[in-house]
Amino acid sequence: MMSEDSGSVRPAVTEESVPRLPRHVKFRFDQARDAWVVLAPEKVFMPDEIAVEILKRCNGSTTLRDIIDDLAKTFEADRDTVASDVVVLLQDLADKGIITP
Repeated sequence: MMSEDSGSVRPAVTEESVPRLPRHVKFRFDQARDAWVVLAPEKVFMPDEIAVEILKRCNGSTTLRDIIDDLAKTFEADRDTVASDVVVLLQDLADKGIITP
């Protein structure tokens, strides 16, 4: 998709994507906050427990299809529901430059 205002291409997240964090983004457990955080230039995100489980699997070598299958199996959840939720979350993060699909 083309963005009308900038002319840039929006990175699309699909089940064939192999999501990873770009070099400038760090995902780690912060002892001081006692929570997982995503650190990006001039930004700090505090993902909820579900987002943490998704981000832990975004290693740059696993397809989104496999991540979704693993999450659905691990949490004994409906795969279609998991797929929908994961794609929405990762698309939002990709739009913010936090994930590279």
